[in-house]
Amino acid sequence: MIVKEEFLSRLRKIFDLNLYEVKVWTALLSRGVSTAGELSNISDVPRSRTYDILESLEKKGFIVMKLGKPIKFVALKPEEVIERVKRNLMVSAKERTTRLEELKGDEVLQELSTLFTQGIKFIEPSDLSGSLRGRNNLYNHLDMLINGSEKTVTIATSSDGINRKMESLMPSLERAKKRGVKIKIAAPIGPHNEKVAKDLSKVAEVKNVKNLNARFSIIDGKQIMFMLLDDANVHPSYDVGVWINTPFFSQALEQMFDLTWKDAKTMKPGNVPKR
Repeated sequence: MIVKEEFLSRLRKIFDLNLYEVKVWTALLSRGVSTAGELSNISDVPRSRTYDILESLEKKGFIVMKLGKPIKFVALKPEEVIERVKRNLMVSAKERTTRLEELKGDEVLQELSTLFTQGIKFIEPSDLSGSLRGRNNLYNHLDMLINGSEKTVTIATSSDGINRKMESLMPSLERAKKRGVKIKIAAPIGPHNEKVAKDLSKVAEVKNVKNLNARFSIIDGKQIMFMLLDDANVHPSYDVGVWINTPFFSQALEQMFDLTWKDAKTMKPGNVPKR
């Protein structure tokens, strides 16, 4: 059986399988019912690994083991596999979420926090920096920074970026506002994002800034997170950002931001910017 490598690669990403698993699965799909030995020959997977692979596929809901001798395996309709995988993912995610929630009052978290507190004492503030790849990682880190903010949060973003921030960061921004944090958001506002801007203006001061082509955030005048690429020209998986703990540069960047901020039009709840 010959299956294109590109197709196998797509299956691996979609169903979160390894190479041997997709080879055995597609081999079984092509036969309907088959033994482990037959599948090993068809898929070019070592016979010593085939039983383990089939057991893994059975647990994940991709196939069914047929009773009898020799032991055979039955392929399921791809539509049924998708539904089974979805259900299993939902159950797994719920179980993991529950375990993580239970850690909040567990001694494991206390020990981890102690290790972090002890370790952080030996780090210079300027050493707290790093690069982040993938938009999900970028927003997760920015969410953490906002949750830890005490005085100010300054955000400059793109016209599409303000929509994403509404979706990803609104709960954190709401909590920050309740703590008394002053929040500023600057972005180009137009017909496609004016509703989002109005919603964000309930927790932040939002201004329509058209001449600031940048994506960065400043937290408490101490930490900066900025994106290196234009979000209109990069896939979310390849978006790259840099996080730096540097009060010197943060304050300088915030002063430059304020020069543009003063001349921009404020977006108020219920108001639509003039076009």
